[in-house]
Amino acid sequence: MLGSYSRGFWLMCLSSFLFFASFNLLLPELPGHLTRLGGGEYKGFIIALFTLTAAISRPFSGKLSDTVGRIPVMVFGSLVCVLCGLAYPWALAVGSFLFLRLLHGFSTGFKPTATAAFVADIVPVAKRGEAMGLLGVTGSLGMAAGPWLGTKVAEHFSINGLFYLSAGVALLSVLVQGTLTETLPRAQRRPFSFGLLRLDWRREVFEPRVLAPAIVTLLCLFPYGAVLTVVPDQSTLLGMSSKGLFYSFYTIASLGVRLGLGKASDTYGRVPVLRWSAAVMAVGLAVLVWSPSVPVFLTGAVVYGLGAGLNSPTLYAWTVDLSHPERRGRGIATMYIALEVGIGLGALLAGWIFDNQPSRLPWVHALSLASVLAATAYLLLGIKNTPAGPAENDVLAAQAQAVASPEEVV
Repeated sequence: MLGSYSRGFWLMCLSSFLFFASFNLLLPELPGHLTRLGGGEYKGFIIALFTLTAAISRPFSGKLSDTVGRIPVMVFGSLVCVLCGLAYPWALAVGSFLFLRLLHGFSTGFKPTATAAFVADIVPVAKRGEAMGLLGVTGSLGMAAGPWLGTKVAEHFSINGLFYLSAGVALLSVLVQGTLTETLPRAQRRPFSFGLLRLDWRREVFEPRVLAPAIVTLLCLFPYGAVLTVVPDQSTLLGMSSKGLFYSFYTIASLGVRLGLGKASDTYGRVPVLRWSAAVMAVGLAVLVWSPSVPVFLTGAVVYGLGAGLNSPTLYAWTVDLSHPERRGRGIATMYIALEVGIGLGALLAGWIFDNQPSRLPWVHALSLASVLAATAYLLLGIKNTPAGPAENDVLAAQAQAVASPEEVV
C-alpha cells in the first residue's frame, strides 16, 4: 500500500502533518492563557472565532484552487499560521487575542481545501478512500503530537516559546509545499487578481452536488468543536497531569482504524461505512456523558476516535466522488464550510452550556451525542444509494489522471 503512491502524495502528507501540528500545539494551553488574560468566560470563542473565518474563507479558497492553483492557496494558508504564531506573544489583551484567533482561522480555510483537491487530482478514484485515509493519518499524527508537545513546551519553557514553535513548524510546511508540482491544468489557471475574490453566491459559494455529505459533516463535526472546548478543563478536573492526553488517545485510535480499514469505503461504499462510523462515534460520546474517572474518560476518547477515524476520510472521498472535476475545489470547500459551521456551533454551545461549571459537562456531551444520532438517522432514512457506480468511477478515474502533471500521476 505504502509504495503505491507518488512522491507528491507523500510530500503532501508531510506538509499536512506539519500544518496540523502547528496550530494544534496551542490548543491545550489556550483556555488557560485566555483565563490569565482575564477572558475566562470567552473560552468558547477560542474555537468558534477560528472556525468562523475558516468557514467564511472556504468559498474563496475553493474558487482560487480551481483558478489560480492548488499550491498558492496552500502556501497562503500555511503562511497565516506563521504570522499568527509570531503575533500571539504581542496580543496581551483579551480583545487582541480573540482578534488573532479570528485571523488564524484563515489558515484552515485555505490549506486543507487545496490539499484535498491536490490529492484528488493525483489519486485514482479506486484508491480515493484509502488515500484520504492516509492523508488523514498524517494530519491526525500532527494533531496528536501537537497537544502533547505543546503542553511540554509550555511547562518547560514559556507560552511565548510555544507560540514561536508553532510559527516555525508552519514555516516548515510552507517549505515542503515549495517542492511540489502544480496539478491544476494549465488551461484552467489564471493569474491572481482581486476580481477573483468577487463571488457569484449562487454558483461559487455552495456546490449542490455535495449537499448530502455537507449535512453529515456538519452533524458529525459538531461534537469535535464541543470536545475541543471542554476537554482541557475536564482533564484538569479529573486530576490528569496532561491536558493533551485525551487528544493523544483519540488520535491513536483514529490512526489505527484509518490504517486498518482505510479501504473500507472503497470496498463497501461510502454511505454504509458512514452509518457504522457514526454509530461508533455515538457510543464514544455516550461514554463521555458518564465519565467519572480517568479510565472511563480515556475509553470514551478511544471509542470516539475509532468512529471519527473512519468517518472523516469517508466524508472527504464521498464529497470528491460527487464533485465535478472542474469544480472540485468548490465542492470540497462546500464540505469544509459545513465542517467549520459544525465545529463552531459545537464550540459556542459547549462554552455557553459549560460556563466553567463542572456539573454541566455531561450536558455538553449529551448534546454532541444528539447531533451524531441525527446524522445516523439521516444516513439511514435520507440516503438510499452510495454515489459513483463502477462505470462512473472509470470515467472519474480518467478525469482525475487527466488533470495531474505527468510526474504526479499514480
